Amino acid sequence: MKIVRFDMGNPKGKFNTIIKLISNRSMNIRHNAIESARMTSNRVLEKVLAKQYHMKIKIYPFHVLRENPLAAGAGADRMSTGMKKSFGKAISSAARVKEGQTLIEIRVDKEHTKLAKEALQRAAKKFPCSCKISVAQ
Repeated sequence: MKIVRFDMGNPKGKFNTIIKLISNRSMNIRHNAIESARMTSNRVLEKVLAKQYHMKIKIYPFHVLRENPLAAGAGADRMSTGMKKSFGKAISSAARVKEGQTLIEIRVDKEHTKLAKEALQRAAKKFPCSCKISVAQ
């Protein structure tokens, strides 16, 4: 799990607008895609707003992805047992996301709504699913 931070900006600030990035499909999202989305959207917000926002990553990569490496070529028969008693080595982790689940949530003041939407659009491009942006007052 390589996600550095789940809360960015000012978590104790009082903001009147909440913008959410919502998944349109159920799927697994790997931890490196989540971290990439976090970095790009946080960079947009931090440049302009400094600490006048609160961004929260709402998903966590609990699911461990494993790989059973199968050897091929000369001598492979003595080393590999195929899929017999296979468990595999952990290669990555992923968050299991359901359709309609919130991926990222940004709280800002009303005048910064457009900037927050831009940040979430950039983050949505890093995810392997299509996403929609929802604004609540």
